[in-house]
Amino acid sequence: MKLSSPLKGDDETLDSFYMGRILVLQKKKGYRFSVDAPLLADFIRTRADDEILELGTGTGIISLLLSIKTFKHITAVEIQESLADLARRNVRMNKLDKKITVVREDLRRFQPEKKFDVIFSNPPYLKKGEGHLSSSEEKSIAKHELKCDIFDIMERIGTLLAKQGKAYFVFQTKRKKELFQAAERNGMRTESIRFVHSRKESPPNLLLVSFSFSPERENIMPPFILYDEEGNYTPEAEEIFRGRGDDGRS
Repeated sequence: MKLSSPLKGDDETLDSFYMGRILVLQKKKGYRFSVDAPLLADFIRTRADDEILELGTGTGIISLLLSIKTFKHITAVEIQESLADLARRNVRMNKLDKKITVVREDLRRFQPEKKFDVIFSNPPYLKKGEGHLSSSEEKSIAKHELKCDIFDIMERIGTLLAKQGKAYFVFQTKRKKELFQAAERNGMRTESIRFVHSRKESPPNLLLVSFSFSPERENIMPPFILYDEEGNYTPEAEEIFRGRGDDGRS
């Protein structure tokens, strides 16, 4: 069945996730999210009274996917006006206006009047000057550290995270040293870490990690495998893409 919405523009697609529970508008030729978004959404743990902050929301996809979990409110910050507009329409389309607020702001200058129990980010993976920039400025800013880098993001988290709060990231494995350095520089240490492999025999290309100011211990979780030997999604990947809740069940 073809999906439709009066909020959809001619240059956008309308896609469904979590077996139709979440609808998402994306640009046909601009920034489009990938598998790291649902993986991070699944990795994040929330409680009913949590005030949550997302730094760099893009289309709002991760905040939208988190809406199947319990929390009080999400503030989603995005520097690009085009993506902030798209995120606001996605929030409206999914009737989540009371649960998610999109703020168009440079995260380096974001000054809320409160601290947050959970902060998460799917930051740009590529350093400034690394790789080729896209013809789409929107896509380039989302994928390259043109407006901020991992140290900028972690500095804001160090300031905005509540004392007992947790910060969650998905990031490239090859840059994990910088990620950990940025966390330590702002008084945080690793709490949980999970490496993401395309296949069982392949090296990890992504990691999911949580930080806090005073973790009891570092928990190294079993690796996540995306594809099986036949090239199909593994049972856990299928479960995540269907949208399982905090209890680990669909």
